[in-house]
Amino acid sequence: MSKIFILFFLLIVFSDAYNQNISRQKALVFAADYLNTARQQYKKNAMADWNNKLLRYDSLLMRLDYTHFGNAPSGEKSLYISLHGGGNAPVKVNDQQWENQKKLYKPTEGLYVAPRAPTNTWNLWHEGHIDEMLGRIIKSAIVFEGVNPNKIYLLGYSAGGDGLFQLAPRMASHWAAASMMVGHPGDANALPLRNLPFAIFMGANDAAYDRNKHAITWAKMLDSLQDADKGAYIHNVHVYEGLGHWMNRKDTVAINWMAKFTRNPLPEKVVWIQDDRLHENFYWLGTENATTAAGNKAVLVINKAGNEITIVENTFTQLLIYLNDEMLDLNRRVKIRVGEKIIFNKKVNRRESIIKKSIDQRLDQDVIFYGMVTVKNNREAAHQQVQQQ
Repeated sequence: MSKIFILFFLLIVFSDAYNQNISRQKALVFAADYLNTARQQYKKNAMADWNNKLLRYDSLLMRLDYTHFGNAPSGEKSLYISLHGGGNAPVKVNDQQWENQKKLYKPTEGLYVAPRAPTNTWNLWHEGHIDEMLGRIIKSAIVFEGVNPNKIYLLGYSAGGDGLFQLAPRMASHWAAASMMVGHPGDANALPLRNLPFAIFMGANDAAYDRNKHAITWAKMLDSLQDADKGAYIHNVHVYEGLGHWMNRKDTVAINWMAKFTRNPLPEKVVWIQDDRLHENFYWLGTENATTAAGNKAVLVINKAGNEITIVENTFTQLLIYLNDEMLDLNRRVKIRVGEKIIFNKKVNRRESIIKKSIDQRLDQDVIFYGMVTVKNNREAAHQQVQQQ
């Protein structure tokens, strides 16, 4: 027997063992152990930058300022990420706006982080690298500062508000609530905000780029979405009469409003729309084919009830449905429908490889998944790791 054949045989054996079905208890133990290992490794890699208050991404550098408020125990702290104004302006203007943002809001409890945008472009807070860099802030805050992943809040003023309009929907699964101050929505889509409480603060006289008109349009749109989907699209809109681009700190009430909410990491219904910045995961969903999916602004509407999942609308060419025992019972068959058509009706294996993948993505104990079903072109993909009984 050749060495190559033996090596190939061993790879198959170990791969099968790695992907075999494990019990719920073993999955819990493995997840806890691997989460600790992954976080310790992240600490080694990220500690110097966090202590120096900066983040690196390729050739870009994001400086940070963070302040602690209150004395919540580790694991229960809130995180507020606050995006400054400015935009397409000289460096000193954006630096001044950053200095202002550092002191603009003061929560009674939590870690308040004011990053300095790594560029000075008009879209400085919604360029493609921002999502990755905010994700690293979140990971570092969880690992180094004891932040609760379900108590993470986003707010932004002026150009920071422009960015928030874009970042809130495309990263909705990260936030417990978001507040936009005197920004412009551009081409942002409100539909992915279904499970994210969203606030708008605007001066009634802030007419530049029709910001005030857009705020009113979004208020009406969110009203309509909420009317059509009771309990969803929670929102809070303030348009202050007599005020312009500076709201005399009336918007500071956003902090207490947001603090009332905690994230639901596993909502029963999800609306996901790929934006210009592609994402490979969103709540309990994912795709490894994001480039193709974003070509036509791929849309997904999906519901979960008991052990049944219904895909209401889907234009993703590939869809990954991640599952765990908090969402449903993995000891029973999982039924997946596309409309009225059943495309999947089997048990789904708990797999160490899926546990590791979900932990590596977020370091978030509340979005650890045990199994996965792949749907391609609205049909079950071949070679699923499932139990047939």
